[in-house]
Amino acid sequence: MRFPEDTNDDVLKRLRRVEGQIRGLQRLVDEGADCRDIVTQLSAAKGALDRVGFTLLSSALRQCAVDGEDTDELERLFLKLS
Repeated sequence: MRFPEDTNDDVLKRLRRVEGQIRGLQRLVDEGADCRDIVTQLSAAKGALDRVGFTLLSSALRQCAVDGEDTDELERLFLKLS
């Protein structure tokens, strides 16, 4: 399934942001930052990745509803994310 261009653009923007968060996490670990700071940033990166997955699934569900496609596979993907 191909996603609409606006969904791809949004997902790529979100993934670049997550990439920056991961680099920041690496820097925190390298610098010996406080455990609380690392876990807080790790949680933010995990949440951002979850939002990427849900954005993709949301787009796919909208497309399937329009196309009348079977949503069993999407349901399995949703459960993997949750």
